[in-house]
Amino acid sequence: MADRLSDAGDLSGEEEEEEEEDVLTPAELIARLEEAWLNEKFSPELLENKSELVECVMEQLMHMEENLQRVRKGDLKASVHRMEIDRIRFVLSSYLRSRLQKIEKFFPHVLEKEKSRADGDPSFLSPEEFAFAKEYLANTEVYLKAVALRHMPPNLQSIDMLKAVPEPCLDSFVFLRVKERQENILVEPETDEQREYVVDLEEGSQHLMRYRTIAPLVASGAVQLI
Repeated sequence: MADRLSDAGDLSGEEEEEEEEDVLTPAELIARLEEAWLNEKFSPELLENKSELVECVMEQLMHMEENLQRVRKGDLKASVHRMEIDRIRFVLSSYLRSRLQKIEKFFPHVLEKEKSRADGDPSFLSPEEFAFAKEYLANTEVYLKAVALRHMPPNLQSIDMLKAVPEPCLDSFVFLRVKERQENILVEPETDEQREYVVDLEEGSQHLMRYRTIAPLVASGAVQLI
């Protein structure tokens, strides 16, 4: 019995250590927001949503606003803190705006990707973004029917949105910085005209590469778009 209690105590201690490791300092939280912002800004496709990160940043902003109220008026610290709050708000707003712009641009493909993901896979859309994408699709279909489709012959009064709306161009080139060393990254597959091109990515190095090649590394956090 004592051994079982000891084992249970060890397990609870390990769980507490894991919870402590997940706690981020305000500086680490903002750094993660900036990384998510740059990745979303420069990625041609919509990335996995960071709703938990967004909520944490909004809570942090509320705490910063409360602390700012306690600073004496005219104190230089107040101006510095206000500028930092405005900077964080800008990054957060730009991140969310970038995601909404991609949803509007690729809405049928975004919804199809969300519907086809396997159980347990991370969601690409937050509940609010999913509702927005569905409403945007419905409004677009209503508008097209009212303005154009109803005036066309019966055989042309339907439209396949997946074919009508262009997909994200995953073959576009992006700049990236390597955070974790990667070996044997296939840059170009073997064809009749050329041999396959494989490279090693050293930590801290910067590259210009096709997004499709490094998309999994962006998702895992091994590289950051810049």
